[in-house]
Amino acid sequence: MLQFFAKYKKFAVVMVILSAGILYTFYTLMKPAPSLPIYQPDMVDRSLVDSTVQFVKKYHKITDFKLVNQNGDTITQADYPGIYVADFFFTTCQTICPKMTDHMLHIQEKLKDDPSVKLLSHTVIPATDTVAQLKRYAVEKGVDDRKWNLVTGPKKQIYELARKSYLAVKTQGNGDKYDMIHTENFMLVDSKKRIRGFYDGTDPEAIEQLLEDIAILKEIEGRREE
Repeated sequence: MLQFFAKYKKFAVVMVILSAGILYTFYTLMKPAPSLPIYQPDMVDRSLVDSTVQFVKKYHKITDFKLVNQNGDTITQADYPGIYVADFFFTTCQTICPKMTDHMLHIQEKLKDDPSVKLLSHTVIPATDTVAQLKRYAVEKGVDDRKWNLVTGPKKQIYELARKSYLAVKTQGNGDKYDMIHTENFMLVDSKKRIRGFYDGTDPEAIEQLLEDIAILKEIEGRREE
């Protein structure tokens, strides 16, 4: 009996290895590819969405924009051809903004060698956050101009971007048509200008999830998702 097993030992080892390989291949083929949702306005809390788009169920995209960054340069969608993370803030905010900025800096550091992903922060108080103020803030915080733009512009345009495109701010309700209260949300946007995720910009765990989802989105886009 021992001679029998000795004779077929190599064959048994080969069969075990081959079986393991087949099982791994089968598992890999059966495992679904990672995916991310494509957010539409009707999927988002209505308090964050302008009434004109609240019931939109498909084809939602970030509209074209033309704003000015901390260096006085004009920034448009042409400067964001790929994946990016967007948020809304103001430089004198002392509540949630410091944490949000720290987490954007964390993302900046993690992705500093990845030119395919950029960051975009919009001020909700453009009258105060002038180009000079944004520049002071950028220098103080350590913003990398190559990756991260802090932008200002006409309040109406920022308001409409926030509520009709990014679905990210609430109205203040004090009589000013374009007053707004920004939330802690970070938005993940794909190269087709669609929102693929919302994340609590004050929560470290949410930021790690955002980084994981960026990797997933890069994989999805690498598969040329339709």
